[in-house]
Amino acid sequence: MSSVTVSIDTHVHSDESYDGHEPIELILEHAAEIGLDAVVITDHDVIGESKRAAELAQEYGLIGIPGVEVSTAHGHLLAVGVERMPPRRRPYDETIEWIHEHGGIAIVPHPFQRSRHGVRQRNVPVPRSDDDAVPVSDGSRDSPLADRDAAEARDDTAEVGEIDAVEVFNAWLFTGYRNRRARRFAAEYDYPGVAASDAHHLEYVGRAFTEVRIEGRESVADVTADNVLDAIREGTTTVDGRRAPIRMAAKHYVGAAGRKSGYYARTGAVRTATAARRGVVETLSTARVAAIQGTHRAARVLSWIT
Repeated sequence: MSSVTVSIDTHVHSDESYDGHEPIELILEHAAEIGLDAVVITDHDVIGESKRAAELAQEYGLIGIPGVEVSTAHGHLLAVGVERMPPRRRPYDETIEWIHEHGGIAIVPHPFQRSRHGVRQRNVPVPRSDDDAVPVSDGSRDSPLADRDAAEARDDTAEVGEIDAVEVFNAWLFTGYRNRRARRFAAEYDYPGVAASDAHHLEYVGRAFTEVRIEGRESVADVTADNVLDAIREGTTTVDGRRAPIRMAAKHYVGAAGRKSGYYARTGAVRTATAARRGVVETLSTARVAAIQGTHRAARVLSWIT
């Protein structure tokens, strides 16, 4: 059977988020330029711009997939593939059920990082383990209560509103500890893993992404949003979250700054000059940080060797 692999950044914020900075048109243009096949706009508790981005995606040669990062009672949750805003501040399991009822998939973003409203592990609904299950009856007619309890235990297990995937690499995390913990959690419960940039600025879009293998399709042009959602549910995902070399990262940032300046120039925005200056400042600042980090890492490696 034929198959095709698509590259997707499943967690990106636009200027509709309270902490986002870029318009969706610029994000879509940048995603196409750096070789992504789809980018999911997941703004905080608002979905309007994400739906508009999904509608415009085809104009940029991308697969249109709407989404939102919803605030639940227990932490943030990505609802990918939904057309409506899920209810806010509801329990995690109820929100997962709502997402499934509306045709989407539920992905745990930046798991267990409480400083960024990540969910605690104990609040993620998982299948009941064999040790927790009520012992089944031995078949004797003298144990109807055990039969009833066992049936209820099976029903409870079947009703667990499970997540569809875990964000096992989030490019915004400063250390690898949380990402490693997320990978262990996903492996323990056999959940598919995804990688995402969690970008709030243009230059970070695509710094981490997920490759999804789609069965039964000849080319990316044949792939639909539903195909992508089904493939993630089935677990045909590969994460790419490796840190880019400093030169590559600098080129990435410079390209983003150029696209940002060009976008505002084309659209005739009042903020053209300001946006251009900001883009250059952000590029230089990020490049300096990358160089400093590279120097520290090299020094640390040398200290290990010597």
